[in-house]
Amino acid sequence: MSQPAGHLEELREIVAEVLELEPEEVADGGDFVEEYEADSLRAIEILARIEKRYKVEIPQSELNEMRNLKAVYDVVARYAGWGE
Repeated sequence: MSQPAGHLEELREIVAEVLELEPEEVADGGDFVEEYEADSLRAIEILARIEKRYKVEIPQSELNEMRNLKAVYDVVARYAGWGE
């Protein structure tokens, strides 16, 4: 598994756990709020778990961007320096 794919699957597992879903239920482009009924507390929990897992600090102002798995990956990659 390539590194980006590995990170994406790790993020999928984190998101699925917080949203109480199976990882395969979390689509790359599935909107967390509209499709999975996530609220702001769950969004903050996802952010906190990601920060702890990858030892990065992501401002809460980024939460508006983190509406689906692909967007979460893009934000985390930017702060974690993946692909550089």
